[in-house]
Amino acid sequence: MFAPLRYAAFRYLAAGRMVNMLGNGVAPIALAFAVLDLTGSVRDLGLVVGARSLMNVLFVLFGGVVADRIPRRMVLVGSNLLGALTQAAVAALVLTGTAAIPLLLALSAANGIVSALAQPASAAATPQTVPPQLIQPASALIRLGMNASMIGGAALGGLLVAAVGPGWGLAADALAFAVAAIAFLGVRVAAPPAGRARTSVVADLREGWTEFTARTWVWVVVLGFMVLNAALVGGVHVLGPAVADATIGRGAWGVVLAAETAGMVVGGLIALRIRVRRLLLLGVACMFAESFLLLGLALAPTIAVLVTAGVAVGLAVEQFAVAWDTSIAQHVPADRLARVYSYDMLGSWVAIPLGQVAVGPLAAAVGTRATLLLLAALVVLSVLGMLASRDVRRLRAVAPARAADAVLAEPADGGPGGGGLGGGSATAPAESATPA
Repeated sequence: MFAPLRYAAFRYLAAGRMVNMLGNGVAPIALAFAVLDLTGSVRDLGLVVGARSLMNVLFVLFGGVVADRIPRRMVLVGSNLLGALTQAAVAALVLTGTAAIPLLLALSAANGIVSALAQPASAAATPQTVPPQLIQPASALIRLGMNASMIGGAALGGLLVAAVGPGWGLAADALAFAVAAIAFLGVRVAAPPAGRARTSVVADLREGWTEFTARTWVWVVVLGFMVLNAALVGGVHVLGPAVADATIGRGAWGVVLAAETAGMVVGGLIALRIRVRRLLLLGVACMFAESFLLLGLALAPTIAVLVTAGVAVGLAVEQFAVAWDTSIAQHVPADRLARVYSYDMLGSWVAIPLGQVAVGPLAAAVGTRATLLLLAALVVLSVLGMLASRDVRRLRAVAPARAADAVLAEPADGGPGGGGLGGGSATAPAESATPA
């Protein structure tokens, strides 16, 4: 299970992503209270957060091109240093009392662009740090560490905001970016082919699109998650707090969300041990569980039901996430992997704002319970749609003999593997963007 840790490049990548996620756990809490302290306006908070999300979506395809053109280590180090600068600037504005919404909007947008550059590179880096047969446990270990860091980051963010104020929470996030950049320096893997930089961006995007659409199981799953993510975000993150306010209370709702994250940690441990031939089929089928929380909110919004549903959702999400990352890494050429991930991210995210905006008017028109049931039905239908694809059902988890994709960094402690060091290249969640 822990064989990937014998490879130095993987250890540095895992450490950098864990630190990134620790900061990501702190930042939303600190930023939310910083904006609310400044103006007291939820609308302003939505604008600041939305600016980052918009830039993320607009630039993620370009991030995929960049990650396939230049060493991924360089992309990860550079983007994290830029992230440290933007978050340090936000922290300085908040701590000195000079923050203003236009400045926060601009810095949030800049941070979104930086994130869009980093995510495809980090997503594509994992299979370059271990041999093909270790991709599945490597993906599971990465996600296990990130989920644990997210729990710690959320707790740390709450403590910092309560004890010393949101400005210091934002400063902690800036420090996390800087530490992650140092960790990513150790991710030494193969550089992209020398001729890649001489092609045009449009040609690279076209080649990535061809690779994305060439495999039916890839675009079918992304299309399914376009619907699934929009339904989940609208139901859980917009209607969920409103239902909790009227039933179990805000504190209990925090427990429900924490239970989901705890389920993800346990799910990561399970994913480390699972060995099945049709891994993607198992992962997609697990996504039926994503309807449980929506159904619980609609039919039985009690703490016992919702915590149980949250744990089940977390367990299921990790099975899919590891199955998806493993399948993509095993079946997509390494030199096009970042661009395929960028199309994955774009497709998975593009309908989320629609879900956030539309769910309120829909609930006002037909009622909250009916809306939640409708969203649960959309989740089930999206999973059924993915499973209807023969390619999704029959894809086998294999370890292709691809010498070009084998790890190039030497393993630590005399472990198996690789030759000499390649030029640097190094996830964001290199996590696939497809899971919610």
